[in-house]
Amino acid sequence: MLGRRSALKAPAALAAALAAPAIAQTRRQISFLTWNIIDQEPLIRGWIEGFQRANPGAEVEWLDKKGPELPPFYQTQLAAGTPPDVINTQGALWLEYAANGALMDLTDAIASDSTVKSRFNAEYLANWTYQGRTFMVPFYITKTLLFYNKLLFRQAGLAGPPGSFDEILAFADRIKGGDRTGFLTLNFDWLYWPLFAMNGIELLTPDLKRTAFNTPKTVEVVEKLARASDTGAINKISWTGRWVEPNGAFGTGNVGMLHAHSPAYYFFKGQGAWVTPETLGVAHAPGGYSTPNSHGLGVSKGSKHPELAIAFVKHVTADAQAGQLANQRRILTGNTAVDTALLAKLEKEDPTVHAILRTQIEHTDKMVGNWRTPLDSRIKEAFWPEMQNALLGRKPAARALADAERRVQRELDRG
Repeated sequence: MLGRRSALKAPAALAAALAAPAIAQTRRQISFLTWNIIDQEPLIRGWIEGFQRANPGAEVEWLDKKGPELPPFYQTQLAAGTPPDVINTQGALWLEYAANGALMDLTDAIASDSTVKSRFNAEYLANWTYQGRTFMVPFYITKTLLFYNKLLFRQAGLAGPPGSFDEILAFADRIKGGDRTGFLTLNFDWLYWPLFAMNGIELLTPDLKRTAFNTPKTVEVVEKLARASDTGAINKISWTGRWVEPNGAFGTGNVGMLHAHSPAYYFFKGQGAWVTPETLGVAHAPGGYSTPNSHGLGVSKGSKHPELAIAFVKHVTADAQAGQLANQRRILTGNTAVDTALLAKLEKEDPTVHAILRTQIEHTDKMVGNWRTPLDSRIKEAFWPEMQNALLGRKPAARALADAERRVQRELDRG
């Protein structure tokens, strides 16, 4: 299934051609690149068939790539002058594409269509803006929250979720012992940054030109995290794993808390027989801080049929199609009407999933770790190895932060 390509073609009947609000009656082909959702093949085929019926002469080729393969594939196609017309990206990758001129500015296309402009959650739509312009729209939305094991909490004499950073560490310390650890976090794409935000720590200055993180407070926070990791209060997989390892560890039932984004639930629930509405707690991280890790849709600036590509983005995010995705995947889409309807349905059918997804549209003013800089990946590559060194006890926190500061500032100066 890796790198699978699906081409869908539908001949236009005369009656359909007369009735459809066609963009053009001549044959035009666009491609749609998605990020590892091959499991939704029947759904996406249906979207494409519907779009082709409504636009006689239009053909949509579907391409799906796993996360590690999508960026190099897209870069290769850009270099060849044949970029996929519609692209689905995750996290902050789009910022690099937007700054380098690979993505089309969708601001005017959104503003000129009131039905499109009003369909999206404003806070999530704003996550796809760079220098005041909108380059992508929400496809499906996620941000971090705190899951906790009520069984381990009760054994440790804890009645509810922690309310501060220091309580996270104190609760984790009470839970640890034997094969148990107290806390886990995902670390990729700045998903751990709420731990710093709740301590008032900033990564960069407001103009995004200078580092701001190397402070006595940051040294203190990193030292606390390192000590907790050394004692077993924090599971070290927090700093060495990515997706499978931390979620799998939480699924064993031996970890008290997991700081992750909402899709983690479906992963660890599939591995943990202990996960029930009575045993799994759901809460915001202290202070309501979270890091978004959403998926968006954009149009390549090199598209030979930009109007058709934009029309396809509007089609995919419309109520009918977004509603199908929301219900099949039980995930929020950023389409406000669709998400409201899904939450109302889940409140009766699955209160646990309802509670998880409800957090995704609350405290959206506290989303962090989503700096609007096209240098995001380079900053992460400079910052994270030194942070990891400190958290795993390989370097004193002060020295690791000083080294990180030099490396990050060098990337900022290079621009």
